This record gives sequence, C-alpha cells and structure tokens, in this order.
Amino acid sequence: MATTVDVPARGAARPSARPLRARRLGTLLLLLVLVVAAALASIAVGTRAIGLGEVWGALLDSSLDTEEAVIIRELRVPRTVLGLMVGAALALAGALMQGHTRNPLGDPGLLGVTAGASLAVVLAISTLGITHPGGYVWFAFAGALAGTVLVYAIGSAGPGGATPVTLALAGAALSALLFALVRAIVVADEQTLDSFRFWVVGSLAGRDAAVAWQVAPSLAAGLVLALVNAPALNLLGLGDDVARGLGQRIWLARAVGLAAVTLLAGAATAAAGPIAFVGLVVPHAVRALTGPDHRWLLPCSALLGATLLLVADVLGRIVARPGELQVGIVLALIGAPFFVALVRRRRTAGL
Repeated sequence: MATTVDVPARGAARPSARPLRARRLGTLLLLLVLVVAAALASIAVGTRAIGLGEVWGALLDSSLDTEEAVIIRELRVPRTVLGLMVGAALALAGALMQGHTRNPLGDPGLLGVTAGASLAVVLAISTLGITHPGGYVWFAFAGALAGTVLVYAIGSAGPGGATPVTLALAGAALSALLFALVRAIVVADEQTLDSFRFWVVGSLAGRDAAVAWQVAPSLAAGLVLALVNAPALNLLGLGDDVARGLGQRIWLARAVGLAAVTLLAGAATAAAGPIAFVGLVVPHAVRALTGPDHRWLLPCSALLGATLLLVADVLGRIVARPGELQVGIVLALIGAPFFVALVRRRRTAGL
C-alpha cells in the first residue's frame, strides 16, 4: 500500500513558526500601547499638579491661554516628543551596536559617540561661552560624528580591516583619551564645569521644541538606515564567512550600520546629554521576547526605549517633588542592577 506524505503548500508558514510570529506581533502591539500610555503620563504628570480635565482641554483647544495650558503645550508636550525620539534612538543604536560588534555589553559609547560629543560641548562652553542646550546641539552632534569617524579609521587601519574586536578596542582607547581631555578642561575652568555638569548628567528638562526640530532630520535618517540594515545584521550574525558566502557585502553592511549608530546616538546625545543604559538594557529585554531577528528586534527596541525613557522621566518628576531628578540618574538606578545581573549571568554561562 502506498504511503502518502503531507507536503505543506508553497508559501505556507511552518507550524512551529506561527507561535513565534504571534508572540512577536503581540509584543509589538503591547509596546505600541505602552508608548501611548507613557506619552500620556509624561504630559499629564509633572512637578506641578494639573487636573486631567485641564490637560485634555489644553491638548484639544489651542485657544486656551491659561497658565496650565501654556505649561502643557510649550513645556510638557515638546519634552514628551523629545523623550520619545531620544529613547527610541538610543535603543536602536544599542541594538545595532550589539549586532555589529557581537558584544552583549555593547552600547553606542563603544564607538566614541559620547566621548566625542562631550569634548565638543566642553570646547563650545569654554571657548565660545555657549551655555544653553539649544546652542551646543550642533557642536555635540559634530563631536559625536568626529568620534565615530576616528574610531572607524583606527579600527580599520590594521591588515584585517574593521572587525568587531578592533572597533571595540579603538572605541575604548579613544573614549579614554577624549574623556581625559574633558576632565582636564573642566578642572581648569570652574565656569565651564558649572555649565557642563548640567548637560553631562542627561536630562530632558530645559529643552524646547526647537531642540527636537534640530535633531529630527538626523534621527529620521538614522531610523531609515537602521531598518534597512536589519536583514544584513541577520546574516552577519551567522559569521562573516557565512554572510559573505550568501552574497552579503560585509563592508557595506558595517558602513550602513555605523552610519545609523552615529546619526541616532549622536543626535540623541546632542539633544539630551549622555544617557546611559537605554542602549544596553532595552535590546536584551526585547530579544527575550522577539528572538534575534533584527527585523523585529529593531522596531520593538525603539518602542521599548521610548517607553523606558518617558517612564524614567516621569518617575524623576514624582520622587523629587517639588523639584525633579534628571532622567539620566533615574536610568542609572534602573540600569545598574540589570547590568550587574547580565555580567554575572554571562560569567556563569562561561564557566
């Protein structure tokens, strides 16, 4: 008697793939809901108590000119928009860095972005007397770009070209040098230190809508490059030799990825200062839900990064009333325990 074998129709999904796809879609929808909830909380909650009715009135009726309406429209809404942009950018940059360097502890700081931006801001303050965040956004972005270019040039100078190891080593060495220069300048100039310390802690306070508009084009370009880079990152995860054998141009994939990291992390750092742990923590949390496929990992990381940054900013306003705690400090308190747990897990796994 002949035996029949069921063959799935062409294009049909494997049964084992359906639960994973459903989980990824569920994660994406959940993160969308969380982003909306975090944005509403960021607009409604602040150091000054404003009723929900007044919040909705200020958002829906632009003719209102009360003091509460001005606070909502001119302070909280721009701050929320900037928080969404910065959180998404840092999380995307972190996911890209971890994918390209194959380093689970990778974040945008490995490319010298933070160090380059910090040195540029210090020079702008000490030599030009610029003290407002909107004034040195472009200096910070230029410094971040210069830092990344230097890291890539140093990391690709060897016979093997730019590899994950050489880029990480070049980034660590250059960051140490640039931060040493920053410390030398601020120690010698007390006025520069007073202005720089408010930027270096990382904060969304004091940034108006103009800052968001200044960095928006760079963030949009970085987002497009990151999403375009996702399929190549999946191939690079198999190893350079396998990716090359499958037709992937390694140098092009790395160049696109590094350009995306520079635009995203550089613009985010310029706008809000060096905010740590978002690029480190978020990709790991998302990877546990979506798996390593960067076509899902990158957009979900952007959504969770935006949510995390806004939630941390809201917490900073609540715990320190009538003042507020900078978002960089809150995220350090949240991210440090996660970082320690991650290091311990990796060490245990390697024994």
